[in-house]
Amino acid sequence: MFIYGKTAANGIAVMSYLAADPTRRAGSGEIAKARGISLALTAKLLTQLAAAGLVNGQPGPGGGYTLARPASEICLFDIVALFEQTDEPSRCPFGPDWCGKGEPCPLHNTIVEMVENNRRFMETTTLAIFQKENA
Repeated sequence: MFIYGKTAANGIAVMSYLAADPTRRAGSGEIAKARGISLALTAKLLTQLAAAGLVNGQPGPGGGYTLARPASEICLFDIVALFEQTDEPSRCPFGPDWCGKGEPCPLHNTIVEMVENNRRFMETTTLAIFQKENA
């Protein structure tokens, strides 16, 4: 089932911090403290986000991270897709022995709809919602 995990949630947390004030650079320590994420994990996430072209990093004094594109051009799905398998079909919580044989389980259609709605939400919601003027 396509519900994102803790790593993707932390990726969104990191990106939301940068989106709140896209005009200033933020260091990994500052972001980690503000979001309650370990410094090691924050640094790892920022490295992955930079490799994907979602953030820019500037080393040294006065350095830090900024969004690579305007917040309005980065959707939540862009972030989640880095950390989760997004092309996976919806899986029945009862497993293939029930839902994969004959009639689908009573939850099947509801789960498919929920997953589709979640994906649509993440594809249409941008980091702009985290900007200070929108908060």
